[in-house]
Formats: sequence, C-alpha cells, structure tokens
Amino acid sequence: MTRRLSPAERLASAEKDLLLEDIADQSSWDRFLVEQAVFHYGTRHDEWSANDLRDVLPELAHGFLGAVINSLRSAGVIEHTGRVVPSTLGSTHGHRLALWRLSVKGLLIAEQRRNRAQQRPAA
Repeated sequence: MTRRLSPAERLASAEKDLLLEDIADQSSWDRFLVEQAVFHYGTRHDEWSANDLRDVLPELAHGFLGAVINSLRSAGVIEHTGRVVPSTLGSTHGHRLALWRLSVKGLLIAEQRRNRAQQRPAA
C-alpha cells in the first residue's frame, strides 16, 4: 500500500516540477553561453568549477548552469577530476562543487570550434 502525500508534499513536488520545466525551457542562447564558457576554461585551465563559470556568465535561471554541466558530462565532453572545492555562492553555504576538465572528446570539439572561427572572414 502506498502512502498518500500530504498537501505540503504535493505542493513541494509541483514546485520542483515547475522549476525543472523552467530549466528545460531555457533558450538555446543561454546554453550556448555556458558551453562557450566551458570550452574557454577547458582550453585555458587544467580544471575549473561552477565558481569560475559564474564569474564570466550573465545571471542565468536557477539551476541552469548545473543542468548544462551535467549534460556536457553525460555527453562525454567534460569529466570529473575527482576533486571538489567549496562554492563561493553565499546561498549554498559552501556546498562542495566538482572540479571538471575537458575530456579528449571535449578537447577535439574545442579545437574544431577554434578552427572554424579562424576560417571565418573578418566582419
């Protein structure tokens, strides 16, 4: 027999579903900005965290940065270094953040993007 949810539990679940819907509905432009920041840091630094990316990105929807990082990890573009650092975002109270690096696949994608950019005629 399954337990019935209280009204508060149902409301919390509905709010969580709405937040996930909002994250999924973010524009491709926001995703592009996060991906560009990942490739920028990945080609210039051995490892980086969401702390580093937040410093160069405009304010995004709550949770969107993490969603893109998770997507890039799932796609094999970035990989976890096995290390963590405390978050510098005050509202997280020092929550631990993963340190990331570009995978071999990510480095190849970054190189292809760089070559395409260099081949474009100057505007």
